[in-house]
Amino acid sequence: MTTSTPLLDPSEPPACEIVNAGGTGSAVLVCDHASNRVPRCMDDLGLNAQQLADHISWDPGAADVARALAGLLDAPLVLSGYSRLVIDCNRPLQSPESIAEQSAGVPVPGNRNLSAQDRERRIATFFQPYHQAIEQLLDARRRQPTLLLSIHSFAAVLNGQHRPWHMGVAYRHDHRLAQRLHEVLRERSDINVGYNQPYPIEDAFDYTIPVHGEGRGLASAMIEIRQDEIQSPATAATWATRLAHAFRTVEAGVRMAPPPQPAASRERNLVTSPTPFIPRDIS
Repeated sequence: MTTSTPLLDPSEPPACEIVNAGGTGSAVLVCDHASNRVPRCMDDLGLNAQQLADHISWDPGAADVARALAGLLDAPLVLSGYSRLVIDCNRPLQSPESIAEQSAGVPVPGNRNLSAQDRERRIATFFQPYHQAIEQLLDARRRQPTLLLSIHSFAAVLNGQHRPWHMGVAYRHDHRLAQRLHEVLRERSDINVGYNQPYPIEDAFDYTIPVHGEGRGLASAMIEIRQDEIQSPATAATWATRLAHAFRTVEAGVRMAPPPQPAASRERNLVTSPTPFIPRDIS
């Protein structure tokens, strides 16, 4: 394959999918790790079928929840079309995890020894179209009340440790939406709901909410659901129903809540830290 050959054949799906673009609800949904698909030209990145089906490659069940929730809330939804191992659509481009050479201890041969041009081609083919789709969708809703939800899933066991939360709600600086969702969801006695667990939103690891949510002043939250809870379309639909109920309960109050005091401005593609980069365990 030469550097002039497109990474996607015309017969392959596009870099992202937009569902219900004209949805009139106040929610906008995104799913950064919706697919484990790898372009044919990349030869599965040197991984086997089991590795590509595992959580290192995508967020299993997240797309099913997001699609069901979009229908319940009449919400537009943008889904990534390719594996997070091709390029992670929720990592800043400067992050070592943007195009990971290993994930959860699994080497990714197809991501090793990439040239700067190789990386730029992946950014232009997969990362930019996904985020441009989100940006254009939000631009079109400037006069419309909008709350942003990012739908993810996480592994039940990580590094030999069972994770007790059935789901988690996370935020970065603006907790208007996350806090209210957490308060409503934790009223249920049958589910354990984490707050900034299993992960908070951090500039070193997250792109979508900091840029498209807080970067625009939109109330926003990241939803993480444990993968063993959403192993079928039926269980995904159950969780979508729970989330839809919680969202409808808090929606009006969140829209009326004043935004937090603005933090220092954040340059979209820059991650700086006074401490060494420590990889986040893949969800």
